[in-house]
Amino acid sequence: MTTINIIYGTAILEMTYKLLRETAAGNITETVKRLRSDMKVVIKPNLVVAKPANEGATTHPEIVEGIVRFLKDFGVTKPVIAEGSWLGEQTGKAFSCCGYDVLAKRYGLQLVDTKKENTVKKNACGLTLGICNIFLEADFLINVPVLKGHCQTVMTCCLKNLKGCIPDSEKRRYHNIGLHKPVAALNTILKPDLHVIDGICGDPVFEEGGNPVTANRILLGTDPVLLDSYGAALLGYTADEIEYIHYAKEYGAGNLFNTDTKINEFQTENRPKNTVQNQSRLVRELAPLIEDRNACSACYAALIFALHKLGVNNSGRKITETFKIGQGFRGKQSTGIGIGDCAKGCEQHISGCPPSAAAIVRALKNVTAGFLNS
Repeated sequence: MTTINIIYGTAILEMTYKLLRETAAGNITETVKRLRSDMKVVIKPNLVVAKPANEGATTHPEIVEGIVRFLKDFGVTKPVIAEGSWLGEQTGKAFSCCGYDVLAKRYGLQLVDTKKENTVKKNACGLTLGICNIFLEADFLINVPVLKGHCQTVMTCCLKNLKGCIPDSEKRRYHNIGLHKPVAALNTILKPDLHVIDGICGDPVFEEGGNPVTANRILLGTDPVLLDSYGAALLGYTADEIEYIHYAKEYGAGNLFNTDTKINEFQTENRPKNTVQNQSRLVRELAPLIEDRNACSACYAALIFALHKLGVNNSGRKITETFKIGQGFRGKQSTGIGIGDCAKGCEQHISGCPPSAAAIVRALKNVTAGFLNS
């Protein structure tokens, strides 16, 4: 049996440090005992876009700072923070915008942009996967995801956060071969020693944030499947609704949350009165308007967000044309409106790889007024 540990509050740095200290004296003792001063410790946050954590997309730097302070207690003074933002985003910009430049300077830490890292090929679950070498060389890996929604996989947390451990070419390929299986397979190769989940204010709909829901909690554990299936429940889903969780369990990456799972809670007096609400109906409602053929997350999310921004809904709409998006449209002629460079063969086309949501909004206002208002 693996335990899930949760702490509540608003003093994020102090909460993180306390949660690690409390659990180091308990159920994760054996994991923490492995820490030595000469280890190469790598911390992997979620900095998918250059947006501050309070918008619900990225890992709060205070959580990583709490981890850094905890590691110092074990003589680890120079952990590495490594991340690669999603396609079309500059990791360096995300490091700066999200406060990691300041954190690195304060503690003398190295920030590694995995978009510039060497890649090693590994085989798992019938797939050959390219992985950034820094994570394979780590003696101790700490995964620090955000519990939030995702417009294609419904949610993202521990398992999917490791997608930032691969180069951009692999991110594109994952979408082309089906996102769920390679994400699950990746977690049989990379096995973080600890998962510290930012559950402070994740956006339950979009992986790029904008609709944060305050939950004021941090979760800690060692089993990513257990944590993700529990996180799914927190967002209003069952694990069966998250395809990559199913595959990760099948591939032996961990066990599902169940009634026998032990949950340790700290500072429960700080638990928010309002629970996270399932807002996925927005994405589900808009899905019939979109013909998705292996679209990358950044492109798909931008379209969803743009349609949401424009107040588009599918209520009572007779669909005659759809928005075309994804690598499956590359080099093909099609009717309708193409989103992104892959779909430039459509009658109308919005360029970009990926196009920003703002660019899509601007373009759609001009080319689809009749469609949007029908």
